[in-house]
Amino acid sequence: MTSSSSEHPTSSLELSLREIPGSYGLPFIGPIKDRYDYFYNQGENEFFKSRIQKYNSTVFRTNMPPGPFISSNSKVVAVLDSKSFTILFDNDKVEKRDILDGTYMPSTSFFGGYRVCAFLDTTESNHHALKSFFLSFLASSHKRFIPYLRTSLAELFENLENEISEKKSAGFNNHSDNMAFDFVFKLVTGVLPSETELKSKGPGTIATWLALQLAPLGTAGIKPNFIDDIIHTVRLPFLVIKSGYKQLYNAVYDSASSLLDEAETLGMKRGEACHNLVFLAGFNAFGGMKVLFPTLIRWIGSGGEDLHRRLAEEIRDVVKEEGDITFSALEKMPLTKSVVYEILRINPPVPFQYAKAREDIVVESHDAAFQIKKGEIIFGYQPFATKDPKVFENPEDFIADRFVGEGEKLINYVYWSNARETEQPSADNKQCPGKDLVVLCCRLMLVELFLRYDTFTVEIGKLSALGASITIASFRKAT
Repeated sequence: MTSSSSEHPTSSLELSLREIPGSYGLPFIGPIKDRYDYFYNQGENEFFKSRIQKYNSTVFRTNMPPGPFISSNSKVVAVLDSKSFTILFDNDKVEKRDILDGTYMPSTSFFGGYRVCAFLDTTESNHHALKSFFLSFLASSHKRFIPYLRTSLAELFENLENEISEKKSAGFNNHSDNMAFDFVFKLVTGVLPSETELKSKGPGTIATWLALQLAPLGTAGIKPNFIDDIIHTVRLPFLVIKSGYKQLYNAVYDSASSLLDEAETLGMKRGEACHNLVFLAGFNAFGGMKVLFPTLIRWIGSGGEDLHRRLAEEIRDVVKEEGDITFSALEKMPLTKSVVYEILRINPPVPFQYAKAREDIVVESHDAAFQIKKGEIIFGYQPFATKDPKVFENPEDFIADRFVGEGEKLINYVYWSNARETEQPSADNKQCPGKDLVVLCCRLMLVELFLRYDTFTVEIGKLSALGASITIASFRKAT
């Protein structure tokens, strides 16, 4: 560690107040120019990197997509270092009302006409009730996490092995999506989707549901660019997925009756609680796992046989000593824990965070202080914050044991869950309610992987907003 935001030698009293650099350009033209730079001319990383260099500042003004037509305001203040980024977590100073997806919000038709919990600010009464409901459900499900996931993972690896036997390689993503959906659906409802009218359609239905909501924030890669850019100028209709969403909703409504009964005892409308559960399961959980699991396999696969040997030795020794895979056993695997945090640091599953200033506030980078006015939108691009060279040495490198020993202190600067990793979700904050479950899933996937195999090889395909396309080229079974 080179330094940290809390240990930075310059105190807030010594930092000079600097005007926020950057420009939004001419009305209408400026947002479109920035949008073309962001999607087509430069790409995400170069878009932000070039502006940091131009303004000699990690805090600056810019436009963020989608811009004109869909969103009424594309103007943001970008905060792109580890220190300034944390303003996004201060619920006393920023609000999160209708800003989950940034300057654009999908139609509430995608959520049954409700503003689900993720779009609520912490000051809205419904936020506390819904977040409490989620946290209570997760706490009561604690004992089911490991057995449910182990069953799903066993099926995943069997399916991958069968495909390798038949085709000499196996596409990881589709099998991973099916596994993740089965696990999440059973955790929420107590039954497998195959036991409902959904059958095997769940992952595809949610993928379409997600794509229609988030299309204005991405690119389809269609040439020429002005055709691709149409998705940034029109709202894609819910009608396309209406029947599929209804089937998904009905499957949850019919199967999660005891959970919905609990919601009603807490004073919630049954339908609203169900739409929130669909969002929690489909957007938060499955949507995150759809990106994260292939990313996990990508980085571990690329780590090579030496990393695989070290992980296998650690995992097998602890499981042998403990006699089983338990929560306490997982806590005794420092390298396994470290590689999961390193992957969450280097490739956070949700790279963007937004908030709106509740009042005039002063935000500090490592080098200066900036005043942000009440009502201004603040935007954070997390991959820059968690690769801050003033916090992490060799920040662009995947270092498996970065968080082992003294390095464990750096976990404080891993922000993937919409807060510091050392903090915990509560009904009064916006941290991901399933934060600990996500970390557990990643650790358990590695445990199951290296109990079965000594090593494996991967081929990395096209990278997209939904992560990497991964092919398992080979498994070498444990000896």
